[in-house]
Amino acid sequence: MTTETFATLSILLICWIALMILDAAVCGLLYAIFGTSFRKAFLYGLISLCIPPLCIAYGSLFERNRVQVNEVEISSAEVPEGFDGYRIVHISDIHARSFQKRGKVLEKMAARINGLDADLIAFTGDIITMDSSELDSLSHILKGLEAKDGVMSVLGNHDYCIYAHPEAADDDVSKVIEKEKAMGWNVLIDENRRIIRGTDTIAVIGVENTSPSRHFPSKGDLVKASEGTEGLFRILLSHDPMHWDMEVLGKDYPLTLSGHTHAMQFALGKWCPSKYMFRQYRGLYTENSQHLYVNIGLGETIFPARIGAVPEITLITLKRDS
Repeated sequence: MTTETFATLSILLICWIALMILDAAVCGLLYAIFGTSFRKAFLYGLISLCIPPLCIAYGSLFERNRVQVNEVEISSAEVPEGFDGYRIVHISDIHARSFQKRGKVLEKMAARINGLDADLIAFTGDIITMDSSELDSLSHILKGLEAKDGVMSVLGNHDYCIYAHPEAADDDVSKVIEKEKAMGWNVLIDENRRIIRGTDTIAVIGVENTSPSRHFPSKGDLVKASEGTEGLFRILLSHDPMHWDMEVLGKDYPLTLSGHTHAMQFALGKWCPSKYMFRQYRGLYTENSQHLYVNIGLGETIFPARIGAVPEITLITLKRDS
């Protein structure tokens, strides 16, 4: 058990004891006013109070340490013949801070990624949570990610390092970019890269974080990032899925890959509270001939647990729809 997990469970235990005392006080009040059986009411209340901490403990000890590979096929007449069957592994939101004491878990995730025989690995931002130093003990693992056309990445809102030391954010975000490049990753800062197969070409476009929300940095320039890619099959990497509605829909971007939401690290079956914050929050969305995939990430923020929202690796296969 990591120090972070132990601390979380200790806090949960303290909160549960406090709630149990509150439960007893409420049951005593019900007994005094309505004559309700104190014993029965207390037991029902106790059972109800057990559910949240048990769920969080399960999510912290088990679900956050698993990984699920979701396979998706994108069919489009715009996919060039040379890219029929092209395999993209999409990952997002590593949040290296959440793996500081769980390097072995990240190693297993990296092995699963490498085992998918990707043509391209696309990372859609938030490699860190607070500052660039989080990568120091993990970069050797991430450096080992392999694909025929390498790893291409963009910045997420956390990668701008504004949450811990905003006064030094500009310097630290430069370090994040430098460390990603040192790992062999191709960081796209409002720019694009072409990939060639025979006589066919596609473009991978990466924008800086772009969001309609005032709570997140919005620095991207889609026009600049897309320069010279007109007429090509374009894959857009954009951290925040809200960018799709904001600027991408209705334009020539057949496939957009995003992250950011984590599905709020909580879901009960198909229900997820993230849907009240994001119109697109998990999985594949299609409007007309445009596709958006939202990956719910590998790491965590806020609390070190995942409940019904297991860390995700997405394998996207392009298919030429003739």
